[in-house]
Amino acid sequence: MTDRIEVSRTIAAPAADIFAVLCDPQGHVAIDATGMLQDADGAPARAVGDTFVVHMDREALNDFPELGRYDVTVQITDYQQDELIAWTILGRLKPQIGHVYGYRLAPADQGTLVTSFYDWSDIHQQWRDAGIFPVVSELALRGTLGILDRTVRRGYPRG
Repeated sequence: MTDRIEVSRTIAAPAADIFAVLCDPQGHVAIDATGMLQDADGAPARAVGDTFVVHMDREALNDFPELGRYDVTVQITDYQQDELIAWTILGRLKPQIGHVYGYRLAPADQGTLVTSFYDWSDIHQQWRDAGIFPVVSELALRGTLGILDRTVRRGYPRG
């Protein structure tokens, strides 16, 4: 079994338009297929180290409903304008988990090839031993790419 999921989809839009959604905290909420992301606060990411807060609701997955509503901080770990954005989640759980989410964008014949990835290969051993990964399924990543496509086609507002 792998500790990483990757899914790709070609979106008929320029990389800059797609990347604008992926950098925007509200963009994360708008395209989330899991239902966990409820709202967000903060400025769009522009560099490695940038952070913003996402208001979560774990009841949407029904795996740990006792967590209820909580906040996490998204910290950007990789950033290449219009090509790559990745982040880890800083939350109230200790030790920090260490999983990474992100998107790679590449030119394609019909627009931009967008690859969504979710990597838990470097998670803290305590969370590996808990046997809860992957938290987000391949199906959810694919769904999020579909919502991203629709969101960009509808002219997601840029900040």
